[in-house]
Amino acid sequence: MNGQELQKIAGDRAAELPGAEVEHRVGPDWEVYKVRGKVFMLMTSMPGHPVVILKADPDDAAALREQHAHITAGYHMDKRHWITVAGGGTADETLVKELVIDSYRLVVGGLPKSQQPVNPHTYDRRA
Repeated sequence: MNGQELQKIAGDRAAELPGAEVEHRVGPDWEVYKVRGKVFMLMTSMPGHPVVILKADPDDAAALREQHAHITAGYHMDKRHWITVAGGGTADETLVKELVIDSYRLVVGGLPKSQQPVNPHTYDRRA
């Protein structure tokens, strides 16, 4: 999948998540996805190619970077807790959707229980 397809898949999945909102405040070339005011996904274009930036567990992030050449450390973010996914690599639609949901769950899990729109431990767990 190319970078534009990557961003469409990620954006469509993020838009379906309970409490998710998108903002364009960082700049015209940035889409910022938040849940209860906390960022869980960003989309922009790095020189010439669209990317998706997602929160990830540090151990999972390291493994993903090793397994996929087009998954790198988070662009302009904490390199241990964020990843950047670019199009054209081995990341397919299923993986992209899973990464979006994982990022969302990590952020929701950090919210006070009263603000969590879903239970982050059980939401959208694939059997």
